[in-house]
Amino acid sequence: MYDYKNEPRRLIFAIDNKSFYASCECVELGINPLEAVLVVMSRADNTGSGLVLATSPMAKKKYGIKNNVSHGCDLPMLKEMIIVPPRMNLYIHRNLQINNIFREYVADEDLHPYSIDESILDLTKSWRLFGKTPFDVARRIQREVRDKLGLYTTVGIGDNPLLAKLALDNEAKHNESFMAYWSYQNVPDKVWKIDNLTDFWGVNKRTEKRLNKLGIYTIKELASYDPYWLKKEFGVVGEQLFAHSWGVDRSILTQKFHAKSKSFGNSQVLPRDYTKQRDIEIVIREIGEQVASRIRSRHKMARNIHLYVGFGFNQISDKSGFGKSKKIEATNLNKDIVAQLLLMFRELYNGEIVRNISVSVGDLTDDNDLQLDIFQKADKQIKAHDLDYLVDDIRKRFGFNSLIKASSLLDAGTAKSRASLVGGHSGGNAYD
Repeated sequence: MYDYKNEPRRLIFAIDNKSFYASCECVELGINPLEAVLVVMSRADNTGSGLVLATSPMAKKKYGIKNNVSHGCDLPMLKEMIIVPPRMNLYIHRNLQINNIFREYVADEDLHPYSIDESILDLTKSWRLFGKTPFDVARRIQREVRDKLGLYTTVGIGDNPLLAKLALDNEAKHNESFMAYWSYQNVPDKVWKIDNLTDFWGVNKRTEKRLNKLGIYTIKELASYDPYWLKKEFGVVGEQLFAHSWGVDRSILTQKFHAKSKSFGNSQVLPRDYTKQRDIEIVIREIGEQVASRIRSRHKMARNIHLYVGFGFNQISDKSGFGKSKKIEATNLNKDIVAQLLLMFRELYNGEIVRNISVSVGDLTDDNDLQLDIFQKADKQIKAHDLDYLVDDIRKRFGFNSLIKASSLLDAGTAKSRASLVGGHSGGNAYD
């Protein structure tokens, strides 16, 4: 048990932009985001292969259309339904505008953009400047965002970031006011009564299965479990899960976390089913070179590489895909990274239909010295190193499409089209 008298008590707002992508599109079309039946779909064409990225609240409520689950072929044929392609530049622009509104209420160090559609604010020092109660301040923020941008926001309020986030996800989104306040005193009546473990912050399907094996099926059972055994099973994460089950979160927004070790990666959902090994390898090479370029831009080299290949919807298999990680000699050269990726791919590939490819590298080290391979001529290795950096520089100055390998111009290539994407999706047309 925890003595809440000794726990930090702050005023935290977790603010979510309701159905953000879809709402932005509704506003652009001059319709109410809460009333329209609108779907944002990648590759919004007649092939039925597009993935639903976002839906308006009415599309979810009335027709049960879900993000990242439904596909174009699953959508009902409705006259009232509006289907639009994503415009990531628009969403990023609106996100910046929204966070600038939040900066009117908190200092920069008390604002944490949690994702493109969600932010966490610490109003402990400033809320009294804007209202008599926290609900007054939340309502004021909601109205300002609505009046200036036409978007609806949901606000979870709590004594710490965890409680604010839980209030947001589990109550505020369902309240007529789009607001909810969870404090330490509400833990037994609210936190412990969350229906599903996966509705709890930090618990995914895999963690849920491990908790189930311990006989834990509810948050209350998690809070009643011996923390010693949780730590033994999960390590430090077990201690965190136990603390969270009691509503305890001692993180302070001004104390920013800096990761000790970074990794870089890129992934792509392919525009169609890829069935030919040669075509798949073209995309693997393109993505591998893109990742290599990213770490070169930071003057880093990788000592670990990971490849994931996801199967298509039409693939009959008991697996969704395959992946493999491998330790390598420190490098950031295109040819080295691509060679390792192709070796891993050819080892595991058995002719499956492929629809998703992901490449990442980690265990980074500084690119201060060039480690030469004694089995290759030194001058060729140096030239390859310098050539990769030269190509990077030309593309930075004149755009990616200024230099493209011939294989990327084949039907299987995606590098040219991917160069215009933002966050893996279309940037969209110009906006006001």
